[in-house]
Amino acid sequence: MTPAISFIGLGLMGQPMVKRLLAAGHRVRVWNRDPAKMQPLVAAGAQAAASLTEAAHAADVLMLCVSDTAAVEAVVFGEQGLAAHAQAGAVLVDFSSIDPAATRDFAARLATEAGVRWVDVPVSGGVRGAETGQLVMMAGGEAADVDALRPLLAVLGQRVTHMGTVGAGQVTKVCNQLIVAANSVLIAEAITLAEAAGVDASRLAPALAGGFADSLPLQILAPRMSAHSYTPVQWKVATLLKDLGNAARVAAAHQHPCPLAALAERQLQAHAEAGFAQQDLSTLAEHYR
Repeated sequence: MTPAISFIGLGLMGQPMVKRLLAAGHRVRVWNRDPAKMQPLVAAGAQAAASLTEAAHAADVLMLCVSDTAAVEAVVFGEQGLAAHAQAGAVLVDFSSIDPAATRDFAARLATEAGVRWVDVPVSGGVRGAETGQLVMMAGGEAADVDALRPLLAVLGQRVTHMGTVGAGQVTKVCNQLIVAANSVLIAEAITLAEAAGVDASRLAPALAGGFADSLPLQILAPRMSAHSYTPVQWKVATLLKDLGNAARVAAAHQHPCPLAALAERQLQAHAEAGFAQQDLSTLAEHYR
């Protein structure tokens, strides 16, 4: 019998992830702060939970994909949150990208208060990866829990790597985002430099494909940057900035310098303050034009 799943958080990533679970035949109950976001999924076969309480009661597996550390804490430990109503023995899978230290604290609290185990599984691959089931997943938690979840996670991603105990997945995501942030800034600089030098920037990504400069961000961002095509939004500038804030806290806790990441953060912050915080990351090219 397949486990009963409750999925909380139906934003850019949550929507396509739920659709894939439904298409694979899983029973999914959904909840979101904005009830309107539940309707397309109900039409696709999901059940709408009237409250977090209902979502918690109904689930063997609780899946979260919310915006930040504060949102995770509110959903799990807030008034009428999951901790007060979840079934003992359930597993919480957090796909959100949040602070690793907070993750470890939340996991300990949830185990004590509700007897629910925590596995952090932040993802990389963006909306396109969520839609196609090609997400890369980095998991922190007990090996037995990660292994038990693999059939579900295989519906959503191309690979799940167990990185260690609770919080290790979030540390891995921090490292991922350091690379993504620096790469994205350099892609914007490269595209706009090509334009300034009189080169057709739309040819840059195909020209560099397969070489040392190639990357998935290059192949996704460069065409959008060169075409000035910024919709639909796939990666929000504000989301990457949030992740860089998590990275800065991890670096500070370990007294580890990350000067290039700090420089990328300043560029992204300036772009966000210019009115692009909720826009797609590809708009970063406009910072240089």
